[in-house]
Amino acid sequence: MANLINLKTFTDARGNLTVIEKVIPFDIKRVFYIYGVDNSVRGHHRHKKTIQSAIAIQGECQIHSQSGEDLPIEIFSLNSPSKCLIINREDYHWMDNFSKDCILMVFASEYFDANDYIYEPYKKISR
Repeated sequence: MANLINLKTFTDARGNLTVIEKVIPFDIKRVFYIYGVDNSVRGHHRHKKTIQSAIAIQGECQIHSQSGEDLPIEIFSLNSPSKCLIINREDYHWMDNFSKDCILMVFASEYFDANDYIYEPYKKISR
């Protein structure tokens, strides 16, 4: 199940410094970021192996996640660079409601592999 963690942030008169250290539950093999999104919905998949951590380092967006048949869809609002969403391999997820200035950075546990993606949603959705 996807879960939101708060990243350690230090704030003073000079600004903010957010640290990502010993909180991501995997070794990072790939980093990508999504930005300049129009009204599109991104994602609509889950993975066989990959675990991801998503951070809106600027702006905001929503990530919807469902981790199995008959389980509810959870909606996470990423609206601060100090929030990190852990997306597990079983989490069918999609992203929407991107603000115009949103930059969504994602850390992945695996290198890109087209065969790692499962595009079929769970058949039953609990609401």
